[in-house]
Amino acid sequence: MKRILTAVVLIAVVFALIFFGKLWMITLCAALVAELAAYEYLQLASVGAEVHGAKLRIPVWWMTLGTALAFVVTLPNFPVEAQLPVLSALTLALFAWNGFRAPLIQVLPDTAQGLFGLLYIAYPLTLVPLMWKQEDGPALLLFLMVCVWCGDIAALYIGKNFGKHKMAPRLSPGKTWEGAIASVLGSVIAGMAVVWISDVLTARGNLILHIAQPVWQSILLAIQLNIAAQAGDLLESAIKRGAGVKDSGTMLPGHGGILDRIDALLVAAPVLWYILLMKDYFGLGRF
Repeated sequence: MKRILTAVVLIAVVFALIFFGKLWMITLCAALVAELAAYEYLQLASVGAEVHGAKLRIPVWWMTLGTALAFVVTLPNFPVEAQLPVLSALTLALFAWNGFRAPLIQVLPDTAQGLFGLLYIAYPLTLVPLMWKQEDGPALLLFLMVCVWCGDIAALYIGKNFGKHKMAPRLSPGKTWEGAIASVLGSVIAGMAVVWISDVLTARGNLILHIAQPVWQSILLAIQLNIAAQAGDLLESAIKRGAGVKDSGTMLPGHGGILDRIDALLVAAPVLWYILLMKDYFGLGRF
């Protein structure tokens, strides 16, 4: 029951932000989620280091500041070129901090893990407000979220009840090929439902969910997003298994941690962004 209630509340909040929120609201909420996920990442990295007899030395203040700055430089007042210098400055700051405080053998691993945390968590979530403010941004984000969510639900229930062939037992013993196939189908069906609703609303003159691309492109996009989402789920499992824990945290009743809920999105969102860039570069039209 806790799992269902938590899911309902989270879905309601996301839908409200997509259709009724402002850019600053979406940016703030994405940044808050990133901060919480980054904190969980630090805990996982710390536990993983202890497993190997080391102590992680990534200061919380650095991760908090770095995650916040990742969102700040995406605001309209900042040029796109500001992102790389800020990331470089943060990396050098952590490098210097570890260089003078940590055992020499830990300088490189700790700095690398800190930088990875920003690239793995903060950067993908900065794409959420960036996509929302694109033309037809709300429809774009809804398509992304629905494909990720419904694929996950289909994989959970079909894999649990009918799954027999293990997909990646070293990373996630519960994942099966039956669940993976059901996940792809779930994303495609959900994505087509969004397209159908878009067509109905557009025919009535309501462009809130306007989707311009052909149906075949939407089907292909749903498949690509699902594959990316499943990869994101497995990769987060690899981090947790390396740390010897089941969940990334306990912030969400019935769901584990924040990182457990957004692991698929952390890979699917960049993949969607790259696809949009390629569509624009090759003149394949907009979403």
